[in-house]
Amino acid sequence: KTSVLYQVHPLRTGPVSVPGGTRQSPINIQWKDSIYDPRLKPLRVSYDAVSCLYVWNTGYLFQVEFDDVTEASGISGGPLENHYRLKQFHFHWGAVNEGGSEHTVDGHAYPAELHLVHWNSVKYRNYKEAVVGENGLAVIGVFLKLGVHHQTLQSLVDILPKIKHKDARAAMGPFDPSSLLPACRDYWTYAGSLTTPPLTESVTWIIQKEPVEVAPSQLSAFRTLLFSALGEEEKMMVNNYRPLQPLMNRKVWASFQTTNEGTRSLRR
Repeated sequence: KTSVLYQVHPLRTGPVSVPGGTRQSPINIQWKDSIYDPRLKPLRVSYDAVSCLYVWNTGYLFQVEFDDVTEASGISGGPLENHYRLKQFHFHWGAVNEGGSEHTVDGHAYPAELHLVHWNSVKYRNYKEAVVGENGLAVIGVFLKLGVHHQTLQSLVDILPKIKHKDARAAMGPFDPSSLLPACRDYWTYAGSLTTPPLTESVTWIIQKEPVEVAPSQLSAFRTLLFSALGEEEKMMVNNYRPLQPLMNRKVWASFQTTNEGTRSLRR
């Protein structure tokens, strides 16, 4: 039976940061310290639903993989110098609704966070090269908060029972992940790292200011997954987020005016 003690996942007990790393992720975003950059263009997002391949339980989270042999699904504009192809998206979440997101805003954690991972297909030949390369990756981060039922997320939630155990995978029909982005596309951006091994500092982060709403039942479905493989002692898949890392000498840029007090009420 599932152990009630929330196990700390082995990935979280390893080195807290890369030795000598100066741009690790995630970070706490301070609204007032983020700097409006009028040169930041809107992010152009274009995903081909048919390039969605399958969903699998990595033993740390669940991940939806995309066919990245063509430019069909990807992003450009924003802080990016060229087109980046979509490789996969995944979520991080907590055991309880008080926390679970990797990034925080003014110290506020959300119950979950979505990451859409893209690689620089102009500069690199494949995803593996891009992971360790300069400006190799671009990750869109989206906060999830509890609220109304999310229709397109449900098609993914419905598949989760098939991938309960580590290494299980299930085919996905066409799925357009742009449906998981908020209507308002304002964002923060900063130079950071992967939050899972190899923790390489190759990521341009694009964190959406607005969270998207999901139903409590949809989020609790994430917690029915297991860290463990079939036949092993069951360990609930929860708290699969990395602790906050120091900002060091980095700046966080905003695509929107950050000084207007009127917008601050939006952040919760």
